[in-house]
Parts: sequence; structure tokens; C-alpha cells
Amino acid sequence: MSFSWLNPLMKMGYEKPLEDKDMPLLGATDRAKNQYLMFMEKLNDKKQSPSHATPSFFWTIVSCHRRAILVSGFFALLKVLTLSTGPVILKAFINVSLGKGTFKYEGYVLTALMFVCKCAESLSQRQWYFRTRRLGLQVRSLLSAAIYKKQQKLSNAAKVIHSSGEIMNYVTVDAYRIGEFPYWFHQTWTTSVQLCIALAILYNAVGAAMISSLIVIILTVLCNLPLARLQHKFQSKLMEAQDVRLKAMSESLVHMKVLKLYAWEAHFKKVIEGLREVEYKWLQAFQLRRTYNGFLFWSSPTLVSAATFVTCYLLKIPLDASNVFTFVATLRLVQDPIRTIPDVIAVVIQAKVAFTRVSNFLDAPELNGQVRKKYYAGLDYPIAMNSCSFSWDENTSKPTLKNMNLLVKAGEKIAICGEVGSGKSTLLAAVLGEVPKTVRENSIYFSECMDPNRNRARQYSLWIVDGQRKIPQHTREVLVGQGP
Repeated sequence: MSFSWLNPLMKMGYEKPLEDKDMPLLGATDRAKNQYLMFMEKLNDKKQSPSHATPSFFWTIVSCHRRAILVSGFFALLKVLTLSTGPVILKAFINVSLGKGTFKYEGYVLTALMFVCKCAESLSQRQWYFRTRRLGLQVRSLLSAAIYKKQQKLSNAAKVIHSSGEIMNYVTVDAYRIGEFPYWFHQTWTTSVQLCIALAILYNAVGAAMISSLIVIILTVLCNLPLARLQHKFQSKLMEAQDVRLKAMSESLVHMKVLKLYAWEAHFKKVIEGLREVEYKWLQAFQLRRTYNGFLFWSSPTLVSAATFVTCYLLKIPLDASNVFTFVATLRLVQDPIRTIPDVIAVVIQAKVAFTRVSNFLDAPELNGQVRKKYYAGLDYPIAMNSCSFSWDENTSKPTLKNMNLLVKAGEKIAICGEVGSGKSTLLAAVLGEVPKTVRENSIYFSECMDPNRNRARQYSLWIVDGQRKIPQHTREVLVGQGP
């Protein structure tokens, strides 16, 4: 509770400059590997559940950190409750000073109660902030690991949609914003709770004049709804423009040697600056609406107090030291949540856009199970193709490689030569199983099988006739028993 576990590190840093060996290791629950494994285990369990619905990544993350969310939510609620006791205790203390106390030592009791409440408020707020920041770090770590693992298994069609620049953006921007969301998550509901408590205290202090405060708050929220929709739209456009700009920059840096040889620096610089202008346009639009939003909410506490005092004057509600001081103290309870609403809205919008982008990436199609085939020594022909066709795209009517015939003996060295764009890299990727094979009629492919003892490998060929696997009549031997 007091963060005293940091004292040894602070003491060591005071005595000498800290080195890497002085830094303690992360706890097991905070390490990216453990977080990623826990996330994948939960996700696989949900996929294997009887329900046919696709599991949500958001609710999977929530189920992984349910306990941490509930504990931090408890401290957030405790902070709001202890903060709200301030105006109530102040009003009771003023009544005691005016001689309206209920018992003899009420002043001492109220003073001790206020001290205890303020200590509880401080401790609960620190625990709330620390635990949500720690939770955000864990979520950001598991998402970064999940994105890294996913990009190694992306299908070829998905690689066209998600470029390297976009994937880099998912890790550096989207995962970071999702990691910041747990810190602001409890603000979304504690703001409403704090406003309701503040309005109840205002009603106890000024009576019916509280209705004017409620009307001003409702009008402020209603005026913000169209601005929030525009913020969501502009944030989505901003991230799309940022993806395009990062893709252009990463490709330019990778092929910088070519740009220098052909003196294309000025042209590509102009292109990137043009993309940056588009990104700047959406960034300006987003920040401008956010400024309007902030001005609206920062001015609302003044409007609330003005409307309340005018209503008290019109309704001839008497104002004395008790209700005036209580109203001023309660106004702080109203000001803080209202002023944080713009930040909460902006963070929620950014996190929603980021989570949609990351979810689409994690749901992208993957390569089939033939990635990185393992070939065993002892085969006469470890690589064999006969009338095979391969296609990068899902459209099999136009294959990238057509009627490929390749036979590689064990230990044989083969050079694949050809013009630029003739399909050399595609052929090598097909050998690795990274290019989907389009099954054509009357085509042959070879497979290798290992016997149970793995001391000898045999080959057999299969005919594909009208999409059906058939063993040729003149096959000399077919492995019977265990094997792939």
C-alpha cells in the first residue's frame, strides 16, 4: 500500500548510479511471454467451446484480467466515496461551529473522520492508478507478442492488406493506446457515480435549485454527442492516413540504395510530404473537435454555479454559511468529472479504433499447416513437383505459377534463374509451403512418409482426379502404418 518495496532500489540509486544488474527482474505475471500464453490459452478454450460464435479478443482479455479489473475498480469506487464525504463533513463542521452540534465532542470526531477519509482517498487513488497502469502494461505486452506471432503466420492475401508499415503501427500506436485504456476505463463509470453523489449533496444544500445544475450538465453532454461522432470518424481517417505514410516511409528506407542510384530522393520526399499533409489534415480536424469539446466541458462548471445561484435568487432560497460553503465544496466534485469527460471520450474513441484495427489483423487469414515443411535425410527425392500450380491470390483461375515440374535429388544443388518477375521467389516460397497450391484435374503430387521407426523413408505418388485422391494401379509400394 505504501510502495515501500521500492525503497531498496531508491537507496541504491542514491548511493551510486544504477546499472542493469541492479534492476530487479519483472514478476512472472508481468512478463510478455506469460501474458501471451495465458491469452492464447483462454482464446483457444473459447474457440473450442460449443458456441459457434467467434470469440471476441476484447472479452478474452477481460477474462484474463478479471481479478485485476475488479480490484482496481474497488479502489476507484473507494476513492470516489471518500472524496464525496468532504462536503458532507464540512457542512456538519460548520453546523458545530454555529452551535448546532448533536453531541459534545462532535467537532473532534468530525476532524478525525476527515483525516481518515483523506488518508483512505489518497491510498485508494494511488492503488487505483498503479494497478491500472500495471494492467495496461500487461495488455500492451500480450498484444505486442500476439501481433508479432501473427505476422509470422499471415497468408499471402493478408500480407497484401496488412503491410509492414501497418503492422509496425499496430505495435507502436494501437497496442500502446489499448494499453492506456485500462487507466481511463474506471473513469467512464466513476464519473457518473461522482456526478450523482454531487447532485444529491447539492439537493441537500440548495434544494430545488439543483435542477438547474442538472439541466446544464445534460445540455453539455447532449451538445458533445455530435462532436464525439466526428472525433471517432476523424480518428479512423487519421490512422488510415498514418498507415499509408508509414508504409511509404518504410519502403523508402528499405530501398534507399535504389533511390540513391536513380536520384529519386526529391520525388519520394515529395510523395511522403504529400502523405504527411493528408495525415496532418485529419490530425488537425481531430484536435480541433477535441478543443471544442474541451472548451465546452471546461466552461460548464462556471455555467453550473451561475445557473444554480440565479435559481436560488429567483426561488428565494436562503443562502447562509452552511449551504454556501457546502455548495462551493461540492462544485469541485462536479468540476473534476466534467473536465475529465473530454479526455475520457478521446481515449475511449482512440482505444475503440485501435482495438478494431488490431482485432481485424489478428483475425486475418493464416497460412495452411504446410508452413516450413521439414524434410528428412535419406529421401531420394525430398522435393518433387509434377504439373503443380500455385497462386498467391485466392483466385485460382489465374495461378502465379502454372504446370510446374521440379525434381530435386538428395544433396543436389540447383540454381533457379530467370528474369525479374518470372516467379523465382514464388517457386522457392512454394517449396516452403507459403504459397497455396491450386489443385487441378489429373495432376500429380508427391508426398514423403516416415515409417514408425524413422530409419527409412519411402515415397508414394497420388493421382488427383476430379478432386478425388486415388492411388495409381501401377504403384509399386505404398507405406502402410503410421505416418502423416
